[in-house]
Amino acid sequence: MKIGTDAVLLGSWVSLDAYPDTILDIGTGTGVIALMLAQRSDAMTIDAVELEEEAYEEAVENFEQSDWADRLFCYHANFTEFSEELAEEEESYDLIVSNPPFYTADYETDNSARNQARFTSALSFDQLLKGAAQLLSADGIFSVVIPAAEEAQFTQLALIYQLHLNKVCRVKGNYTSEVKRSLMSFSFTATELVEQELVIEKERHNYTEDYIELTKDFYLKM
Repeated sequence: MKIGTDAVLLGSWVSLDAYPDTILDIGTGTGVIALMLAQRSDAMTIDAVELEEEAYEEAVENFEQSDWADRLFCYHANFTEFSEELAEEEESYDLIVSNPPFYTADYETDNSARNQARFTSALSFDQLLKGAAQLLSADGIFSVVIPAAEEAQFTQLALIYQLHLNKVCRVKGNYTSEVKRSLMSFSFTATELVEQELVIEKERHNYTEDYIELTKDFYLKM
């Protein structure tokens, strides 16, 4: 199972201080973030949604082979339809997470499944935020990882759905590089914004103490 840095960052960074009973991972891919949250939490229900068939099948297999199979379930579904259906049933989640597809048409390949997984067109930020707002419990938290360049737009769009940015961690590859990713946490309550910065490497394959501390439960060796 290939594990991307973005998934590891989000799965490690998400706050579980509120002890969520129900968790949803939107666009779970092969299930990495859902599995990380199963390891980190005692949540009774950890649901995941994935549209791309190959990724869905791998996620199901990974869930079944894990130590937390009884708490993990993956839906093969379009998130917009999934969220509308569950909203009608008045279902909600205490914690919703997503490492959404955010690549634009500039990244198009000949592999349509890969395109779908990577394209914003597969799940726009507006669709993501609308669905998350529909399914988030009143005191719930919604956390995402997105390109830093999209942070301001995403924050403004979230306000349309009454989602307020409470915490952000801006991630740099090394000390001299630009901020590449934003880890963001939203809720329906406006609070004073907590801003953090994380640097992944001092130099190639030499990780910073902060990154090691954040991810130590998930890497066998650093």
